[in-house]
Amino acid sequence: QVRLVESGGGLVQAGGSMRLSCTTSERTFSRGVMGWFRQAPGKEREFVAAIRWRDGTTNYTDSVKGRFRISRDYAKNTVDLQMNSLIPEDAGVYYCASSTDWRLVRAPAEYDRWGQGTQVTVSS
Repeated sequence: QVRLVESGGGLVQAGGSMRLSCTTSERTFSRGVMGWFRQAPGKEREFVAAIRWRDGTTNYTDSVKGRFRISRDYAKNTVDLQMNSLIPEDAGVYYCASSTDWRLVRAPAEYDRWGQGTQVTVSS
């Protein structure tokens, strides 16, 4: 069974940086896709970024392009999300998730394995 554990959340000032990490309990490259989502209070869970294990292809939501970077490390079985130039709108609970379908990479419903989430707070 695939188990995902996020780490690295906390409080940061606007304009600052934070790095989130998602550790898997087994090699998940065979599943194909790892994604990061976030959910702010009162809002739906939204797609942030995703990476395809096989070749490192990435996909970002427009609001984070140029500021966030997703990466994978085979040796550590981790997927990281480097977040720079953070703004208050980036705050929320960040989740990593696993999927098998790159064609629907931005759809939360296509991800069937989720971590417990880590809180990111951005102060203005």
